[in-house]
Amino acid sequence: MVKKINIVLYEPEIAQNVGAIIRTSKAVNAKLHIIEPTGFIFDSRFLKRASVNYVDQSDIVLYDDWSQFINKNNNPVLFCSTRYGVKKHTDFNYKKQIDSEKEIYILFGKESTGIPKDIIINNKETSFRIPMHKDVRSLNVAVSVSIVAYEVVRQLDFENLELFEYQKGKNFIL
Repeated sequence: MVKKINIVLYEPEIAQNVGAIIRTSKAVNAKLHIIEPTGFIFDSRFLKRASVNYVDQSDIVLYDDWSQFINKNNNPVLFCSTRYGVKKHTDFNYKKQIDSEKEIYILFGKESTGIPKDIIINNKETSFRIPMHKDVRSLNVAVSVSIVAYEVVRQLDFENLELFEYQKGKNFIL
């Protein structure tokens, strides 16, 4: 059985970002965990445009708070995306994690303040930063989720993902 990767959003603040992350989660067959409170009302009306209507088709779990997330997921190993990370997101062997029958949980913080420092300190060895130009402080969280999620599925050889042929109208022939 193929295990899904788990994308975890810590108290996201912007509905459009979450909508885009729902779309990415669906594209890579990931389970999306959202830890409340959010900065918006979690309702498909607010997420519909950015998620391209994948809200109802996606594997999404909402948690009241951090403690509930930790307890319901049996204190998972967390890979933390943070500006304080000293490793790159590509430095980890995600396939080894799956091979050892552990699930992959990738944590992203809220847009304004990121992941709380106590969580980062407790997950220092699995914290990372996406490399970027020195004049750029951070990337949009939806972009960061896409970059990291596709690195994980690349390492898993894109298992259960496929290229598909465009079907509407005439196919473009190269």
